[in-house]
Amino acid sequence: MRIAFMGTPDFAVPTLDALHGAGHDIAAVYTQPPRRAGRGKAVQPSPVHKRAEALGLEVRSPLTLRDADEQAAFAALGLDVAVVAAYGLILPVPVLEAPRFGCLNVHGSLLPRWRGAAPVQRAILAGDRETGVGIMQMEKGLDTGPVRLEGRTPIDGKTAGDLTSELAELGARLMVQVLAEPDTYPPQAQPDEGITYAAKIEKAEAKIDFGQSAEAVERQVRAFNPMPGAFFEFASERIQILAATPADGTGDPGEAIDDALLIACGSGAIRPLTVKRAGRGAMAASELLRGFAIPKGSVLA
Repeated sequence: MRIAFMGTPDFAVPTLDALHGAGHDIAAVYTQPPRRAGRGKAVQPSPVHKRAEALGLEVRSPLTLRDADEQAAFAALGLDVAVVAAYGLILPVPVLEAPRFGCLNVHGSLLPRWRGAAPVQRAILAGDRETGVGIMQMEKGLDTGPVRLEGRTPIDGKTAGDLTSELAELGARLMVQVLAEPDTYPPQAQPDEGITYAAKIEKAEAKIDFGQSAEAVERQVRAFNPMPGAFFEFASERIQILAATPADGTGDPGEAIDDALLIACGSGAIRPLTVKRAGRGAMAASELLRGFAIPKGSVLA
């Protein structure tokens, strides 16, 4: 098939690779424009941009697709289908309707649960037991289109980073499967019940609320690993918790109830396992405490 691929972050790269490996004619790759990132704030192309260039594919990075000239350029590609994976721009109706078979999206949830921007993190935060990825026929509404094929996976104790990588690989395989046999996977309307929305993650959400249960705090740690990183503050320093486990213990929420960083929660306690200080690499909690004591009775905010 003649395809335009539209994606931006690491999540989208496996689908681009799978389409290329399957021998599809990728007419153009659309991705977000280069942004300033990293400690030096240098302008950097997106992961999809880098991968597309390595594959020798044409890259387009418009600021918007609402411009009539951009829409005309897209239509002029003469596409069979557009494949979308975490692109980051809303597709206006003329773009949705330009390809012969419309636009297919790789969405990281079991629709209609967790429509929207952050389905992986929201599923972990909510304590969902499983999630998945769906190949959705796109329409004007926010993730409201019919689903052609989906795959499922248990969440278990996975971080958002691990789960995102797993869903990216699964979604890539499913997309190639649908494109190979489109008549085998007709669009199926989403149920009217069970709709939830996965709002974009705000940085303020990453500050740990020790007033929650220990289980909820542990989910917060996994949901925000690797980004933006769940954290607490002590002695004017921000400490990220990258991995933790619930434990028995009582005390005021946020209180260190031993000298080994067992922290009281609204119910139960949390034991950080891996932590990170600002400007330093990840380390075991025991290593942190050797150079940055957090004595029993300390209150962590």
